Amino acid sequence: MDIRYSANQRDVKRYTTQELRDEFLITGLYQPDTVVAVYSHVDRMVTMGCMPVNEEVPIDKGIDVWGNFGTGYLLERREIGMFNIGGPGAVTADDETFSMNYKDCLYITQGTKKVTFRSDDPANPAKFYMVSAPAHCAYKTTFIPIEKANKRPLGAMETSNKRVINQFIHPDVLKTCQLSMGMTVLEPGSVWNTMPVHTHERRMEVYMYFEIPENNVVFHMMGEGNETRHIVMHNGEAVISPSWSIHAGAGTSNYTFIWAMGGENQAFDDMDEIPMLEIR
Repeated sequence: MDIRYSANQRDVKRYTTQELRDEFLITGLYQPDTVVAVYSHVDRMVTMGCMPVNEEVPIDKGIDVWGNFGTGYLLERREIGMFNIGGPGAVTADDETFSMNYKDCLYITQGTKKVTFRSDDPANPAKFYMVSAPAHCAYKTTFIPIEKANKRPLGAMETSNKRVINQFIHPDVLKTCQLSMGMTVLEPGSVWNTMPVHTHERRMEVYMYFEIPENNVVFHMMGEGNETRHIVMHNGEAVISPSWSIHAGAGTSNYTFIWAMGGENQAFDDMDEIPMLEIR
C-alpha cells in the first residue's frame, strides 16, 4: 500500500511538477488480479482499484490490514464505495452478491468481513474503482445502478461546462457515516468542471478521471485560489484534493469523473466559493 502523508499549502507552493505528481496523483489503479491501494492521511481516505481477470480477488489482497489499519479486517471500522468502469462483473459482500455493469455503484457498510471481485469475461474485465473512509457505525450495503442515481444538470454550453452530476452515495439517496460519492458527466463540447471554483475546508475530495478519449488529457487545477497549480491527468488516474485546495479542471475533450468526499459533513452545497476574477 502506498502511503501519502498530509501536505500543507505553504510547502506546496514550492513543489516542482514531479513533486506535485508524487504527492497527489494516483496512477496504475487497474492491475490484473490484484488490489492497488493508496492511503492518504488527509481524512484517512483510501483510494483503491481492482481489475479481476482470471481470479476472484479479495479486497485485502496484497494489503497488510493489521499493519496499515490496526484492525482484523479491512472494513472493521471503515465503509467503502465503488464503481465499475470496465466490463460486467460482480462483487460479493459477505453473503450477498451484486452484479455490476458499466457505471453502476455499490456502497458496502462498515463491519462487512468478506468482499471479493470477479469479472464475467476475462477478455473484457471489470474495473472496480473504490474509495474508503473511516466509519463508526453500520448502515445498509446498497447497490445503486446508474439509472437510479440522483441527477443534477448544471452549467451551460456558453460557458463550456454543461454537465450532469449523478449523486450515488449521497444523503439524498442513502445513509452513510461520512462517505459521499458521485459521477459527473460532461457533454460533448464542454470541458470545464466544478464551476464556480471553490474549496470546502470541512472535507477533502478525491477525483478519478475517465472516459478521456485517446490522445487527450485533463488539466486538473489545484492549490489555493490565489496560488493555483495544475496536474495533467490521463485516463483512469485519480488525484487527492486536500480541504485547502481548489479542485477543478479543463480537458482537451469532454470526459467523466468520479468524486468522493469525506470529512466533517455531507452537505453537498457546503462550499467556499472563490470569485472568478480573484483566481491566480
